[in-house]
Amino acid sequence: MSETIAVYPGTFDPVTNGHMDIITRAAKLVDRLVVAVAVNAGKGPLFDLDERLQMVDDEVAAMGDGHSERITAVPFDNLLMEFVCEQQATMIVRGLRAVSDFEYEFQMAGMNSRLNRDVETVFLMASERHQFIASRFVKEIGRLGGDIGHFVSPRVKARMLDKFAENGGA
Repeated sequence: MSETIAVYPGTFDPVTNGHMDIITRAAKLVDRLVVAVAVNAGKGPLFDLDERLQMVDDEVAAMGDGHSERITAVPFDNLLMEFVCEQQATMIVRGLRAVSDFEYEFQMAGMNSRLNRDVETVFLMASERHQFIASRFVKEIGRLGGDIGHFVSPRVKARMLDKFAENGGA
């Protein structure tokens, strides 16, 4: 029997407690989970690709639930379906926070299905306490001096504060 491999794609700028909730729960469903960290320079990320990969690796290593050895963070800058096939995955994992996420994700799942019918998209609802967390809001709150400790781990919070100080608060 072949192993079940899933890809969880995103920018992870930064990786939030909401992302980690989805990663933790997705890892329970598959034999191997690939966290696909998008280059996505067009979004103007706060952290460069290597920093985002390192943050995901650090957060996964800190999970301590026995699943972390089956999770890898890998960069990608090509068509998601091509990346999924390169990873020999049969599943794409997407997190949903609110109904507003569903329409976009539903359209993407449909397009991806047309590209490769052998790959399923699985939606995981964000846990109640993480439904409102969005990286862009976390960055904005942090830039303006608000407490981001409820939204990211202490490791990510420290990296963000360092990055804001390095960039002069911007």
